[in-house]
Amino acid sequence: MFVKICGITSEEDALLAVALGADAVGFVFAPSSRQIAPVKAGEIARRLPPEVLTVGVFRDETPQRVVQTVNKAGLKAAQLHGRESVDTTAYVVEHVAHVFKAFPGGSAELERASSYPVDAILIDATTPGSGQVFDWALAENAPRDKRLIMAGGLHPGNVREAIEKVHPWGVDVSTGVEKSPGRKDPRLVRAFISEAGAARVPVDDAIEPLPYDWQEDD
Repeated sequence: MFVKICGITSEEDALLAVALGADAVGFVFAPSSRQIAPVKAGEIARRLPPEVLTVGVFRDETPQRVVQTVNKAGLKAAQLHGRESVDTTAYVVEHVAHVFKAFPGGSAELERASSYPVDAILIDATTPGSGQVFDWALAENAPRDKRLIMAGGLHPGNVREAIEKVHPWGVDVSTGVEKSPGRKDPRLVRAFISEAGAARVPVDDAIEPLPYDWQEDD
């Protein structure tokens, strides 16, 4: 199970997440209490092992700005968390190694998510970063020809149930493993990764169930 710890604002938390088994860490460049400067994100990313996927998170930013920021910070991926069109997303895909596209659970746009040329689609609550849990049944409209990452109100107490009900390829968490906005709680991070790994998902229901080797495309 692919696990991404998002909303990283310090080197300490990034190294903690990786040491505890996270496959990816996310840096929020959109307006947020967890927003981080690209220069600082780049400094943190350079301290991480090469197999860790470093992701810049954007919302309704120009595609040129997304590409510029990701490359300037030396990150490996972009996550588009707004109303980005297929064309906008395609431009980013042409210039960034790996791209995720987020959709609110239950969104009508989710039904045509297959048309986005991305590595994975991410389903989140209506208000990203709020820590609110959405109705997991709303993920049923998600296309199954894409890797599916589940977010939105996940925490150590519900992530196993969420995985076993929705059968995503990966999970993404921020608020659910924090002691305060932008500061991770080691006990919660450890518990979240452990619970995610313990979830039972039928192999036939998963697209590439093992963590993707991000180094293959470097």
